[in-house]
Amino acid sequence: MLFNIIVVSVYIAVLSYLAYIGYKGTKNTKDYLVGGGQIHPFIMALSYGAAFISTSAIVGFGGFAAFFGMSLLWLTFLTIAVGVLISFVIYGKRTRKIGHNLGAHTFPEFLARRFQSHGIQKFVGLVIFLFMPVYAAAVMIGAAKYFEIALNINYLAALFFTSVIVAMYVFFGGLKGIMYSDAFQGGLMFFSMLFLVIYTYAQLGGIVEAHTRLTGLAALPEVAEQLKAIKMPPVFNGWTAMPEFLSINWLVVVTSIVMGVGIGVLAQPQLAVKFMTVKSNRELNRAVPIGGVFVLMMTGVAFTVGALANVRFFEDTGKLAVVAAGGIDKIIPLYLSTYLPEWFGAIFMIMLIAAGMSTLSSQFHAISTAFGHDLVNVTRKSERQQVLINRLGVLLAFAVTLSLAYYLPKIWSGAIARATAIFFGLCAASFLPMYTGALYSRRISRLAAWIGMSAGFAVSLFWMCFVHSSTATALGICSALLDKASLFDKTCRWSYVDPIIVALTISAITTIILTFTLRQDLDQKHLDQTFNGI
Repeated sequence: MLFNIIVVSVYIAVLSYLAYIGYKGTKNTKDYLVGGGQIHPFIMALSYGAAFISTSAIVGFGGFAAFFGMSLLWLTFLTIAVGVLISFVIYGKRTRKIGHNLGAHTFPEFLARRFQSHGIQKFVGLVIFLFMPVYAAAVMIGAAKYFEIALNINYLAALFFTSVIVAMYVFFGGLKGIMYSDAFQGGLMFFSMLFLVIYTYAQLGGIVEAHTRLTGLAALPEVAEQLKAIKMPPVFNGWTAMPEFLSINWLVVVTSIVMGVGIGVLAQPQLAVKFMTVKSNRELNRAVPIGGVFVLMMTGVAFTVGALANVRFFEDTGKLAVVAAGGIDKIIPLYLSTYLPEWFGAIFMIMLIAAGMSTLSSQFHAISTAFGHDLVNVTRKSERQQVLINRLGVLLAFAVTLSLAYYLPKIWSGAIARATAIFFGLCAASFLPMYTGALYSRRISRLAAWIGMSAGFAVSLFWMCFVHSSTATALGICSALLDKASLFDKTCRWSYVDPIIVALTISAITTIILTFTLRQDLDQKHLDQTFNGI
């Protein structure tokens, strides 16, 4: 216990010092919103990765890997190929340049200035302010679930403790404090996950032996009985193979988990704004390999260890991981507290705090700036008042997120991964076609952007509330209005197709058609300024 206290105290002291540096370096709105635009590429890359990878990836998606298997490693591939390579090279460079050309400080402001529409800024800001707390709650739940098991403390107390620390250093530090803290925490996360994967494979006899034992589980009669008891769909190919094409498991893994998060990362407001924190494209190029290696280590280890946890639990207890833990979100915390060395428990506890803090800080910052900078008219306020209003937005984000983090686990099994996928998918369907057009097309008009964004948002919400079985059942709107959990029966495969597949397709097609059919409503001088130097 003394060792735990010392480790936590050192961690908090370092965070406090980094927040203080950020506070001293935050003199104006630009410092608070984009770190003054002079952040080092190494800091930016670790901050981006730490903000992207959180307790929802480690605890929530790691738990899903224990349930569905190593097929989730396709998400690792997508997060590197799309979330880092395409995001930095294809989207990041133009976001940085156009953002600087237009003097934008937030993602909503970037889109608003690109399309000369205060309405777009307020709509995007409202979506962020209303829906990002769902994602933030997922991250909070992941940290709290670990503390609940590892420290044997009350879930609500752990939830409150986590959120207060994050709220304090975002409140004072602004984006500079966040990025410094994220870089420090990213280093902790990297080395902790490196130890975790090496130790896990060593305990299971090496890579080949571990995977052989995991593959063999699916053929055991007692495993088949447990799979039937937890209502696993009848077609299950084991934990080291892809689910059968277009089966229910395949639809959940591929459309909701892999594509929902892997594509949705491109339109994440809290990540896109980080591209505007560096001073040149050279810094973005230098950040790519750092971000790629970091994301590989974080997600690859979480999904691999999550699947392999089944071997340890079954051989020791005769139960699969999800049965032994009593829920998807409890698998990783129970595995870590049961099978990792006791001394590593304190280190990994700090790592999970770091994973949660790094993501929550960026989320709270995005929510607070959506409120203070994009929704509330602060243009006539002094610099000091603008920063204060943005900081007050943190308190609102804190209250809403804390409430959701308390409520969601009560109504939703696997709430961490599902809530994360919801927000990623909603952002992709609503913003990605418009965002892509803003970066690469002079022809896309304000009206085309508006209609495409509205179509993606509306279809995504409709599919979540009335068609997608998991979200529709949890939300209860369809049940209240039509007296049925969702429009389709659970045997219908459409019930398992994630909203992003339908909504993003409609949004993209709508935006493309309108771009080439509607008359341009932006003046040429503005377009020249936007694409100056590109």
